[in-house]
Amino acid sequence: MLFPLAINTVLSVIAFIATNHLIPNLKDMFIKANVFGIDMSKRDKVKIPESMGVVTGSMYLVVSFLFIPFPFTEHILSDSKGAQFPHNEFVELISALLSICCMILLGFADDVLDLRWRIKLLLPTIASLPLLMVYYVNFNSTTVIMPNIVRQFVGHSLNIGFLYYIYMGMLAVFCTNAINILAGINGLEVGQSLIIALSIVTFNFVEIFLGRGDQCHPFSLYMLLPYIGTTYALWLHNK
Repeated sequence: MLFPLAINTVLSVIAFIATNHLIPNLKDMFIKANVFGIDMSKRDKVKIPESMGVVTGSMYLVVSFLFIPFPFTEHILSDSKGAQFPHNEFVELISALLSICCMILLGFADDVLDLRWRIKLLLPTIASLPLLMVYYVNFNSTTVIMPNIVRQFVGHSLNIGFLYYIYMGMLAVFCTNAINILAGINGLEVGQSLIIALSIVTFNFVEIFLGRGDQCHPFSLYMLLPYIGTTYALWLHNK
């Protein structure tokens, strides 16, 4: 775990430097394409480029694609690749990047085309389908742990079956729109995303330090460290 995590950290730093360099250099290109707004909290009506999240998203995908081989280096270099290669983990990584790719497209399309709300509700649901399918094939656990307040009525856990997948699809819609609705206030949208990512990374490191570092925690770090790098660069300019 340490080797791919170290590589991921280095790539995240590179992603931050590259994103921090690209955002101001691409500013005029976005304004020329009429993708800009006016900062209403300033007296000077200066044109501010919008949809710069597509820059951070693209850089995130580039770094994540470059990182794909490293968690599986030991298996790739092994003589017996087929029998021992963790195909489940590989598919999880690819499907996660596919869903992120779809959401970046949605975000950019929303900024350029000003999509209707019903489209904003539909597309995240479709984008979550690769993740849900992989989860169904690899785990298919639909049991949820119940809060203490209701355990005396329904027990410690409850198997909700197919409703679990409906819930996960709706969760994807809620998360994306809960962040997107904050757009327009400088630094708030990207700042909240940064705080959430940092909190999850902290949780992952605590769990690993306590000896509960199973597959999900390194996987979460692989996804979030490059995100923090690119998002921090955007926040520095956006705030």
